[in-house]
Amino acid sequence: MELAGIEMGEAEGSPFSIVFIHGWLDNAASFQVLLSKLHNSLPDVHLYAPDLPGHGLSKHKGEYYFYPFHDYLDDIHQVISALPTKSCVLVGHSLGGLIASCYSAAFPEKVSALVQIEGKGPLSELPELSLKRLRNGLENRERMRKKKRKGYPTYQSALAHKSKRAKLPESLVEPIVQRGIEELDGHWFWRADTKLSCQSLFRMSHEQAQEIVNHILCPYHIVLGHDGFEHLRNNGNVILPAQSVIHTVRGGHYCHLESPDAIKQIILNVVKDVRSE
Repeated sequence: MELAGIEMGEAEGSPFSIVFIHGWLDNAASFQVLLSKLHNSLPDVHLYAPDLPGHGLSKHKGEYYFYPFHDYLDDIHQVISALPTKSCVLVGHSLGGLIASCYSAAFPEKVSALVQIEGKGPLSELPELSLKRLRNGLENRERMRKKKRKGYPTYQSALAHKSKRAKLPESLVEPIVQRGIEELDGHWFWRADTKLSCQSLFRMSHEQAQEIVNHILCPYHIVLGHDGFEHLRNNGNVILPAQSVIHTVRGGHYCHLESPDAIKQIILNVVKDVRSE
């Protein structure tokens, strides 16, 4: 599946690519400011942020498709396999970080370093919650099928809604909104596939998540917002590998929007280490 995206720098001739994977119901513009800052500092390095399927300017996957987590891994695998560069650095925020952590474990030969923003490995939960999740997820899909799509009367009202949900000033979320919204018959609608809002039918166990994290072999940098998700600032559900480093920066769950310079420096240090290998 061909994905839309934001690209800076030339892939041909680049020593490696840095691939940025956005969060749930966001899009590639989530990294727009960070990409620009990094491109100014790394003009010879290829930077690419795709819109995941169903998000941003990428196509939806079809009427009966519900975007299970593991299929995002296939999408990113196709993106990375199509790059002319031999390796990449993965940078993922929230959902994108979960995808990046799993991909780094599955294909260690393709990933030179991993930067996971507001996440620690993949999501997991206790096995005894599996049946409840399955039932709730199926009922959630049924409600979604009957739900009528609602728009916003103005662009400004959509921007204000995203700002409130993200707990960020409108100026910081506006690039995401601009890329993720369209006007139809005098109302503004999110481009994102409505089925993205359906609950997952399955989540891996803590043991499965730990097995994945155990196989992340590359340098592993975790970036947490000082006011981000509290459970991430605690121990979490996995034991991190010895080569992992945790950074805490100003901001909340969208700390890459609030502290782009701090995260830029983290990535620059990662790139310096990758170049020296």
